Amino acid sequence: MFDLSPEEWTAIHLSLRIAVVATACSLPFGIAVAWLLARKNFWGKGLLDGVIHLPLVLPPVVTGYLLLIAFGRKGFIGSWLAEIGIVFAFRWTGAALACAVMSFPLLVRPLRLSFESIDRKLEDAAWTLGASPLKVFLTVSLPLAVPGLIAGTLLGFAKALGEFGATITFVSNIPGETQTISAAIYTLTQIPDGDAAAGRLVLVSIVIALIALVASEWLSRRAGQRFHGE
Repeated sequence: MFDLSPEEWTAIHLSLRIAVVATACSLPFGIAVAWLLARKNFWGKGLLDGVIHLPLVLPPVVTGYLLLIAFGRKGFIGSWLAEIGIVFAFRWTGAALACAVMSFPLLVRPLRLSFESIDRKLEDAAWTLGASPLKVFLTVSLPLAVPGLIAGTLLGFAKALGEFGATITFVSNIPGETQTISAAIYTLTQIPDGDAAAGRLVLVSIVIALIALVASEWLSRRAGQRFHGE
């Protein structure tokens, strides 16, 4: 299993880097959106919720194509970014963007449920003691939502690690630049005598994803016991 070629190690390292960057960059937005959906009522809330979860039901290649239209070199956003030296298409950073978009719903959902489960009386008590809204959020709401934060972060990471359709549509399959584990497996299944290498990468991806899921469950339970006395 661990007798991997340099090309296979490169795909693994690239996948981990992309997944980490995608998760880290989307986490602040995920926290903000989850809190907004859990705590505020506003016109268009249902539409926003639907747009956020759209990547879960759309074919991944559709999401990748939309990203290409928007962030490609000739896209209405990508062309402007290219003028200041920021390019996503056919770069590993574009793969991170695609993974962030695809994993965002899985990051937001557990966080939103955690915010909704918080007793509003605890937040109200902090407000009556003179705490500002930001301080209430940082010292009361966010700590109590830690189980959802952990679950969402690790689920988003696992999803980003296994993303394929949107990534290959947006940034192609370039070895050493955008060829993640999933893309490498796809390539290996298309060439003679590639089954053994593909099988090794399949096992690696299963192990990493399983570790992330088990860690998510365990850490969420520990956090729940600590903050909620469960």
